[in-house]
Amino acid sequence: MINTILPFLTLNTYKNTCKKGVKDRYENFITETKMNCYGKFAHIYDNLINSDIDYSTWAKKIMNICEKLNIDRENYLDLACGTGNMTEKLALYFKNTWAIDLSSEMLSEADIKLRNSGLKVNFICQDITNFELNRKFNLITCCLDSTNYILKESDLQSYFKSVFNHLENNGVFLFDINSYYKITNILGNNTYTYDDEDITYMWENYLEDDILDMYLTFFIRHEDFYKRFDENHRERAYTCEYIESTLKNCGFKIINKLDNYSDKTVTDVSERISYIVTKL
Repeated sequence: MINTILPFLTLNTYKNTCKKGVKDRYENFITETKMNCYGKFAHIYDNLINSDIDYSTWAKKIMNICEKLNIDRENYLDLACGTGNMTEKLALYFKNTWAIDLSSEMLSEADIKLRNSGLKVNFICQDITNFELNRKFNLITCCLDSTNYILKESDLQSYFKSVFNHLENNGVFLFDINSYYKITNILGNNTYTYDDEDITYMWENYLEDDILDMYLTFFIRHEDFYKRFDENHRERAYTCEYIESTLKNCGFKIINKLDNYSDKTVTDVSERISYIVTKL
């Protein structure tokens, strides 16, 4: 990941500047951050996310769904597992648990966490759009808008097909997305800041053609000084119609969709939509 003294440039600054070398440095910066998404961010991820996400409530809802659908508690797979927060909650209910993420840094954090919890999990570093584990699962999850990180339509289809191939005939696939409304009306083209004693960050968003570019600059307290690093994340805004059409084309049947992980009905202003699907 980047540990740089390059000044933080907004997209407008980049587009308008013509000074020789600045554009090249900025292009290199963006390229490297794309390649190292969730690099050093892995070490502070839990500090930032745990105050906003109630994993226990999510896990309880997921297990209630599994009970209603009579899902066997044999094999569980968590896709884009990150630091293993959802993996840790759901692994308690299954005999065997596997977890996949593209970031080796995230997997390292997850492995430490699950070992400390006394849980045995098989962590695999693979791309969720084309993974191969040579086994099938009763429950597959992909939480916290990881599906939005899949930018190409062909990759979305490959992702759903990979899940289909690894799902037991009576298994369930449960995932969530940031809604089209949230990405285009709440996150898009906005700037956020966060500041506490140990972590400060700037978060600038730029939305174009349904692709949200998120540029984050972090300053992490390290003894008597702050250490800077930068990350670039990208999400695609998908309509429910497109997600549902692609699911059906890949052989899935939609059991239900929820507003977040609640019993509320999805509306035009729902920010997170959870899908519950099985094989046709």
